[in-house]
Amino acid sequence: MSEFDLAELSLLQQQLMSLLVEYGTRLLSGLGTLVIGFWLAGRLGATTRKMIGKVQGISSTLVPIAGSVVRYAIAVLTIIITLGQFGIQTTSIIAILGAAGLAIGLALQGTLANVAAGVMLIILRPFNVGDWVEVNQVSGSVREIGLFTTQIDTFDNVFISVPNSTIWSSTIINHAKHRQRRLDVDIGVDYASDIDLVEKAMLSLANDERVHAKPAPVFLVTSYGDSAINVRLRLYTDYNDLFALNWDLLRRLKPALDSHHISIPFPHRVIQHMNKADDNSASD
Repeated sequence: MSEFDLAELSLLQQQLMSLLVEYGTRLLSGLGTLVIGFWLAGRLGATTRKMIGKVQGISSTLVPIAGSVVRYAIAVLTIIITLGQFGIQTTSIIAILGAAGLAIGLALQGTLANVAAGVMLIILRPFNVGDWVEVNQVSGSVREIGLFTTQIDTFDNVFISVPNSTIWSSTIINHAKHRQRRLDVDIGVDYASDIDLVEKAMLSLANDERVHAKPAPVFLVTSYGDSAINVRLRLYTDYNDLFALNWDLLRRLKPALDSHHISIPFPHRVIQHMNKADDNSASD
């Protein structure tokens, strides 16, 4: 082999070693960036969940969502930086990702609308898990507030999943928002009844530890019907006691009236009968 060939071979070896060193360094640097970036994404995601979880007034549903957003954002940024270390033009990649995100957003308008509505429900919190709500002709207890749907259990134990965008665009009635609730007990009594005695009988029902002292229970005459005087016992109680107290008061209502000799009337109808003879005499 001539000296010229040896020189070319030596030069080729040097170039090959240079390329190996360069790309080896890039490979190790890229792998290191990926490992550190993904580790950092996991750590910051967990830290975000812990920090937000300690903030009072933040819904527990928002905690894992915030942690996931931070984690995946850092992971995507790590991948872009790694590709840049290999000499790939990241500007075009970012543009492609933006275009792909726009296309996906247009294709999933309904889904993204549910996500946006879910975020608003979590932030503004018109209701919480366990609340009794009425929304879009659905009534029941909230089981879970998710990013896409809200799960509701009706009182006859039927599971219903309602899209968040439907909830956000409709009227929300939250029966459990205020812990103190008003309870009205209505009944009709005979016209011959002593109203003062009726008041005494009705107010005796309010002698219950579940009834709030403020506002105090009151007795009301609401209207005069065809067959009865319609009266009402109005009181306030905790939301958690509302249903049980209502059933108990209705159960005790009639015995309380009976003990004061107050009758509960029923509709009467007077029918006049005229026979044929009466009709003939009337015509004469």
